[in-house]
Amino acid sequence: MDFKSRWEKLQETKKKFLQNNLDPRSSFYVDSYVAESWIRSLAMGVSPYANSIQERLDAAQIVKVLADNRQLMDITTSLFSQIKLKELVIASQHALYLFDKNGIVLIHEGDLLSISNESDSLTGVVWNEKTMGTCAHTLSMQLKRPVHLLGPEHYCVAFDKSSTSAAPILDEDGELLATLVLSQHLNDRYFEEHFIDFSSHALGIVTAMAAAIETKIRLKDSYEKLKTVNHHLKTTHHMLATTLAVIDEGIITIDAKGDIIHLNTEGRRILGLDQKQPVNINISKYLSKQSRIRDIIASGENADVEEIFCVDGKEQAYLANIRIVYNDNLHEVNGAVLKLLSTEKVNAMVTSRSGATASFSFASLIGESKEFKKAIAQAQRFANTPENILIIGESGTGKELFAQAIHNRYRPEGPFIAVNCAALPRELIESELFGYEGGSFTGADRSGRPGKIELAHGGTLFLDEIGDMPLELQAVLLRVLEDKQVMRIGGQRNKKVDFRLVSATNKELYQMVEDKLFREDLYFRLSVLTINLPPLRQRGNDVEILSEYFIEKYCRKVGWPVPAISPTALNRMRDYKWPGNVRQLEHAIVYAVNAAQNEMIEPEDLPAIIISGCPTKITVRGKIEEVYTLEVIEKLVIVNALHKTKSNISKTADLLGIGKSTLYRKIKDYDINMEEAF
Repeated sequence: MDFKSRWEKLQETKKKFLQNNLDPRSSFYVDSYVAESWIRSLAMGVSPYANSIQERLDAAQIVKVLADNRQLMDITTSLFSQIKLKELVIASQHALYLFDKNGIVLIHEGDLLSISNESDSLTGVVWNEKTMGTCAHTLSMQLKRPVHLLGPEHYCVAFDKSSTSAAPILDEDGELLATLVLSQHLNDRYFEEHFIDFSSHALGIVTAMAAAIETKIRLKDSYEKLKTVNHHLKTTHHMLATTLAVIDEGIITIDAKGDIIHLNTEGRRILGLDQKQPVNINISKYLSKQSRIRDIIASGENADVEEIFCVDGKEQAYLANIRIVYNDNLHEVNGAVLKLLSTEKVNAMVTSRSGATASFSFASLIGESKEFKKAIAQAQRFANTPENILIIGESGTGKELFAQAIHNRYRPEGPFIAVNCAALPRELIESELFGYEGGSFTGADRSGRPGKIELAHGGTLFLDEIGDMPLELQAVLLRVLEDKQVMRIGGQRNKKVDFRLVSATNKELYQMVEDKLFREDLYFRLSVLTINLPPLRQRGNDVEILSEYFIEKYCRKVGWPVPAISPTALNRMRDYKWPGNVRQLEHAIVYAVNAAQNEMIEPEDLPAIIISGCPTKITVRGKIEEVYTLEVIEKLVIVNALHKTKSNISKTADLLGIGKSTLYRKIKDYDINMEEAF
């Protein structure tokens, strides 16, 4: 069938559909998707005889639609200009339209439609299946593929002599963005040979143009996304660099070969690199031959180790947190991130968190006796020198208080590390003092542990009861004092340490030297400067001064009124020899405050040992205790508080400043009979 005959058959079929409601789907000449659209159009009440535009957006709506489609319109207009399409369309008496995804006219070039009574722009006209029925672009939008309609295939009879080709413009996800339409209204020339030839090529032309627009849109979107990503990366990089710069730990990123890729401000400082100097250095330059970092990275295992970095000939120890970076696809080691923290900072944090600080100063030392003031003055002079100090005094005379005061005068910013040589088991004292490397012995931490000497770096090491230090360790301590270096158990290198040593003893060290129980060379090293603390029995009126201080301190703690000491009780206390010195006096005061019935401490309120010279002994949990021990005093305090509150647990706990669960536990531990207390 020739072109003209098909055209006429289409006109005949549409006439029967519109006038006689003949189902067009039964026609051989009408495509099924066109017939379905005719039926929908008729059902929606679209007039097939409309001769004017049915719907147009108002001015505000047009402005918004144009703004929403600005990129699409700019790209389309640019393409039209490049291929001089406007001139070609006008010359060939065609019309070119760009519709948005809702069928609204965005751009038109060429002859206006015969159904338009307007002489102005068609921009903003709503042209879809609901307003104009079946058209090439409405079908193209629905099917998302190019469509060509001959005149009678359009629903409106006004387009019976039009040939229209439409192609959709889709985004990268296949969603509709717009439709491009090339149309010609021919009047009576629809069967001419040149029209038939042009119509056969129109669909290819509009499809190619739509594809070109799609490509440009995707390129533009990709470019914008790339700009956004690049901006985001720059912003992220800047924020990351700023974040890393304020971290006071060294952050160094290296590749699998050990070449440094990136490092933060502190990392540059650690390696002695200028902040603007390009990095093209291998980490091996700064590591010792014994370094484990390279082996750890090769093994692909994260680890925390202590490493020595050598910069400009100077060695510095760092705690290195090594975190491996993998290639996810190949599961190969790409490199590692090292976080370096100076062991000095780590040790300082450890000592601070563990309470290794000195709270007493010389102003905290209470006493007015000549002997005591002489000891204070001597300690103040000695505190200003770096020499070792040996404090000699009986138990309870305040040797550690003097050590803390000396520390706070000489190195108040550094750590104060106290070690009681008599309290540590013989088998642990070496590791406590000198530390150990990981795996040095069974039960050792994998990463090792610094010793007390190492932790005292920059501050004071106080060795109490130095006379109880095992002989075999005295030689090691002597070497540390001479060289100012310490080697951990299982270690291979010495570590420099700078600390002030203050030691204390209640023994006759020189007699121990004579008896071959203490090294002579160590004794003379320790006793460069010696301070002798007087016992309390030689401090005269200090018993009264200290008693008043301890009474006020304890009563302020428990919230009780402060009692006075009767002259008789005070005389008994002055006459007593105080073998436990100041510590015993404080315990006796706590007992007396709890035992006093009135606002006056009488002789009978004092521990029996002070009155009679012999300690009263009672049985606590099957064990004989003297009344001035802390355990016995604590029990008496609890019993006294229960008596005052008539065994009310809540009131007793509040009075003592402890929790009820703690009070119940102590009642059980001390086997206190509640009825007897009441």
